Amino acid sequence: MTADRSNRRVAIGPRAAALTAPMAPTARSGLVVCAALAALLSGCSGSLLPKPPAPPTRFTLDVPGAAAAPRPAAAGAPVLVVALPRAAPGFDSHRMLYLRRPQELEAYASNEWVDTPARMLAPLLVQSLQGSGAFSAVLLAPSAASGAWRLESELIRLQQDFGTQPSQVRLTLRAVLVDTTSRQVIAWREFDETVAAATDDAAGGAAAAHQATGRVLAALAAFCAAQPQHRPASAAAR
Repeated sequence: MTADRSNRRVAIGPRAAALTAPMAPTARSGLVVCAALAALLSGCSGSLLPKPPAPPTRFTLDVPGAAAAPRPAAAGAPVLVVALPRAAPGFDSHRMLYLRRPQELEAYASNEWVDTPARMLAPLLVQSLQGSGAFSAVLLAPSAASGAWRLESELIRLQQDFGTQPSQVRLTLRAVLVDTTSRQVIAWREFDETVAAATDDAAGGAAAAHQATGRVLAALAAFCAAQPQHRPASAAAR
């Protein structure tokens, strides 16, 4: 019996020795490398995935000081309806456009207008013309009310030109006054303003566009205010 027990212990001994033997340096280093790689992959898996593009920076088309109190309209001043401005091809989107070479329009990749420039001009036109005091009321079409006159306009261009230093923003607007009864053109004019940008980037272009818009609106209001004094007989009879 003693010999049998001794033999069993001898038989079990080598297996236990193999299980408890110290790990070889090569095997230990391999496991360490694998563990490090696993930790690295789990920590960096998020950074390896494509990130969604950052939202674009959006700019408004405002005119500082445009909210001044309107002048009182003269007795018998006509009602003016302002049609929603149209835009020339290429300028009817939210894109902020610029030029580096003549006649080659490009757009900022991460900057845009909050709305199309033509649509942003509409309320500014109404506000500026109402403030001129030349009209008893200025309405934005479509409107339930009618007016004796109608202003139609088209944005010809709004672009930042990098062909000069500093860059310049150019705004061109064509305006047409129409007698709504006779459908005759009372007067028309093309307004063109260029303003140097303080910085050669989208923010500088937007700030220059604000100044150009203010100048165009002031000139347009003065132009329209001068027309009631020379309106045709059909308008004067009303």
